Amino acid sequence: MAARPAPDDGPLGVRLADAVTAADAPDVVFALSRYGRRTVRSGGTAPPPPLSREDLRYEIGSAAKTFTGLLLARLIHSGLLSGGEPAVTLLGRGRPTGADPVTLAHLITHTSGLPALPPGFFLRALPAWHTNPYGRFPAARVVDAFLRHRPRHRPGTRWRYSNYGVAVLGHALAAATGTPWEDLLTDQVLHPIGLHGTTLRADDSGFDALGHGKDDRSPVPAFDAGGFQAAGAVRATPHDLLTFLEAHLDPTGPSPQLTAALREVRRPVLRRGIGHRHVHTTAWFCPPTDGGPMYFHSGATLGQQAFLGFRPDTGTALAAVCTRRFRAHDPFLAGAYALLTEE
Repeated sequence: MAARPAPDDGPLGVRLADAVTAADAPDVVFALSRYGRRTVRSGGTAPPPPLSREDLRYEIGSAAKTFTGLLLARLIHSGLLSGGEPAVTLLGRGRPTGADPVTLAHLITHTSGLPALPPGFFLRALPAWHTNPYGRFPAARVVDAFLRHRPRHRPGTRWRYSNYGVAVLGHALAAATGTPWEDLLTDQVLHPIGLHGTTLRADDSGFDALGHGKDDRSPVPAFDAGGFQAAGAVRATPHDLLTFLEAHLDPTGPSPQLTAALREVRRPVLRRGIGHRHVHTTAWFCPPTDGGPMYFHSGATLGQQAFLGFRPDTGTALAAVCTRRFRAHDPFLAGAYALLTEE
């Protein structure tokens, strides 16, 4: 079923509805805010769920790292941390740090030297590869793998995207503050921004969207992040995701305690690739555009996908979600990226 245009649909609403249709997934929501005015379109190939699609909570996978990056910035600006703390000092009390320790800043910028996933992950996850692979690698195993790790390259010298690294960061922040990860993120980020439709785990409330496999039909169990919560456990409604992005567009809006952190996560901290065109902040990918910087992060779980992005030059925030596992040449992400790059 295609997205149903509203009676007063303007050009923007039509483009969003077209993106919903092109995504060709069981449930799709494209939610866009331009200078605070929201336009939301939803639809999908599956029968409509009992609750409105835009009121459901969706798994955002790796886009959850933008929440973790903001949390780290918040803790740094509050004076609790500097970002230069060796993670081993926080997670392995009494262990020597060594000459070149992996710091919190290395972990959030994917320059820690850690691989994408810890050693032993695939073997342990294999029996549940299509249902619950991350859930079979709990927090204790993530931390133990890190404490046993011997880097091949000096931290800070190479960029390598790592779910493992950001997962370790989450455990280090929890250890540094003496606060469980879920409480830490909720108290420091979710509540100050007013994200009451955002959580870190599925429940039986009926608010969680149902994921699907690549065939659009096979249901997928709710994602269990196991010990990788900081790297991908967030699930949220499209409206909450827009609120999160709008806070980045106007750092003075949601809460005075987050203003400095929201500004900080827009600052480039790393450049890589030919001509150093690939720019990163502590939370976002930042490709160049003609009008100014554009910030985005995508994510995927076993049965859902998400795209988050914002552009200060056009006052635009875009949150897009769908309930189908990523597949080659997937039109969902391409459609979301194209919408954000429009002038």
